[in-house]
Amino acid sequence: MDQLSSMDASFLHLETPETPMHVGSLMIFDLPEGHHGDYYEDVKEMLGKRLHLSALLNRKLAQMPFQLAEPVWIEDDDIELDYHVRTVTLRRPGTMAQLEQLVARLHASLLDRSRPLWEMYVIDGLENGQVAFYTKAHHSGVDGKAGVELAKVLYDVSPKMREVPPPRRKHAAVQYQLGVTELLQAAANNAAQQYRKLAELLPTAAKALGTAASVVASQRSQKGERSLSLGLAPKTVFNDSITNQRSYSTMSLPLADIKVLGKRVGGTVNTIVMAMCSIALQRFLAERGLLPKEALIAMVPVSLRAEGDKAMNNQVSAVRVDLATDIDDLPTRFKAIHASSEAAKAVVRELKPVLGVDVPITGSPWLMTGLASLLGRSNLASRMPAAGNVLISNVPGPGQHLYMAGARMVHYFPVSIPYHGSALNITVHSYAGLLEFGLTACRRVLTQDESYEMIEHLRAALRAIEALPPVEAEIVELTTQAAAQSKAASAVAASVTVIQADEVPPAAANDKASRAS
Repeated sequence: MDQLSSMDASFLHLETPETPMHVGSLMIFDLPEGHHGDYYEDVKEMLGKRLHLSALLNRKLAQMPFQLAEPVWIEDDDIELDYHVRTVTLRRPGTMAQLEQLVARLHASLLDRSRPLWEMYVIDGLENGQVAFYTKAHHSGVDGKAGVELAKVLYDVSPKMREVPPPRRKHAAVQYQLGVTELLQAAANNAAQQYRKLAELLPTAAKALGTAASVVASQRSQKGERSLSLGLAPKTVFNDSITNQRSYSTMSLPLADIKVLGKRVGGTVNTIVMAMCSIALQRFLAERGLLPKEALIAMVPVSLRAEGDKAMNNQVSAVRVDLATDIDDLPTRFKAIHASSEAAKAVVRELKPVLGVDVPITGSPWLMTGLASLLGRSNLASRMPAAGNVLISNVPGPGQHLYMAGARMVHYFPVSIPYHGSALNITVHSYAGLLEFGLTACRRVLTQDESYEMIEHLRAALRAIEALPPVEAEIVELTTQAAAQSKAASAVAASVTVIQADEVPPAAANDKASRAS
């Protein structure tokens, strides 16, 4: 029995029929040469042999009585594999657009909470002969980083499937339902442990807060410079209540090219992604006359996971990044985005020990569930002040090609979560030398066609960034301008001296000469 942290459980409590809280992936595979079998059966057989390797795949929820505390994970020893692993065939011709629309529909439905919270789909019928694989798992059990660790468990690094040790025999059957006494005792023990950890963390928290305050103070901008402190975000069409209908689109870029571009223009891969989103969102809204005068703000999830931590839980917070859409000059906007992003990450680095603290709150399940329902049904999201306009996430992934049941994975697209007030989620995931984009949105706010339009704006934004002058060239140009200005100033000073000498009256000149002698 493993009790959910407050962070993990919040994804359960904030879930409504309009806001499923699961994350997913869409993978494209090349089948092995000469493959004539049933790939769906191959995948199901492989997964059946490896379910025991990941806790995510063989655990389910047990709710606390009266929802007085967070639920617990219990082991499920009766997993119906045919339910969790399914197959779908696209109708002809089997285009990528059809696949994306299918994923949008599959991603809109809630997971069954009486079972382990995951589903997988083998999708055939693609016109190019490839096979797609869509997975979804509830965010309460896995965040982006833990999802990558899960992928390392399920997939191979060569076409030959590795042998895994079989599960150990259980000596005692796991109870289907736990008793009330056991659940309440587990809740009490968990609360005591968390409060003890909180007390032990106080000295570290005080030090972290002091260091973070110093970092914030050092980030104060000079007079005339753009402030790094962000206010509320302006209201946009994305800051609205959403339905459970989804739109979804993808894009893939060479990661090496983005890294080189980042170095050339004075930023990181993350800066390039943010700048692309800034340009794309600005153009999308401006074309519709919906662009606010104030700069858009992105909500950016950041990992709090320590190096080497492979726990399958959520260790994440969020920062706000200035997208500087009120700046027309692209080089200036790029610098503003980079400065805002780096400043936010610097504060998070210092606050990591504090942000990851788990504080149990009695009755939080029914309280948060009620607030989530109220937020969706009252349309408060469109009326309340907004902290950000769009969710943008950048998750590092495997650097080498992966294989599943002998098939080679060629693409690994993320599928994420929009929510009330953040109807568009742009998630970027690196894989085997590629930067894979996945745009997940409420279809009422961003239709499928508009999602494809946003993809084209992202491509155009990348071309605009590629046209920026290199940082070295910019420095040379500034140095040349400074030298030219210095030379011009010297010439002006010389001409002024000559003029002054010529204009000195003869008597004054003689007086100067006499004093000099």
